Amino acid sequence: WRILSGCVRTVKLMEDGRRQVGEFLLAGDMFGLDDLGTHDFAAEAVTEVKLRRYPRRMVEALAESHAGLGRRLREMTLANLRSAHERMVLLGRKMAMEKIASFVLEMDRRSGTPGRAMLDLPMSRTDIADHLGLTVETVCRVLAHLKREGTLAIARSGVELHDRVYLRALACESRH
Repeated sequence: WRILSGCVRTVKLMEDGRRQVGEFLLAGDMFGLDDLGTHDFAAEAVTEVKLRRYPRRMVEALAESHAGLGRRLREMTLANLRSAHERMVLLGRKMAMEKIASFVLEMDRRSGTPGRAMLDLPMSRTDIADHLGLTVETVCRVLAHLKREGTLAIARSGVELHDRVYLRALACESRH
């Protein structure tokens, strides 16, 4: 599946009712390529979404006959693996402030208009909490703290970024 417009979240529900949001997918992102017969995560629309479906057999046949497409699919797979490794560090080692700063910077990079002051965040605070392994109260508390510091302003549909340099410092982003 390729997202033409909108936002999709991948979700895994645990036996006890807890929810893990795996990732937020935006226009241009693809999903479902890693499915080998079982679905570890469900996909849910966060906003109104337009999708394009690519049958697996067709994609595999094209990848075998066109080296460029095969290379592109391999690059996408490696990027997904790198993203999973970064998410392991984020979930396993970062503190709440670092997680929120990392999330905002990631969404800024992926927005299609990085560097713009207004950053659209179509997902709810609960979605963000379930994505970062935090409580919704912690997400709200950290965002309020960043607002008080002047790092960002909170708008109805997202945040206005005032200090990306400070956010990068808070996120403890790697330098390599």
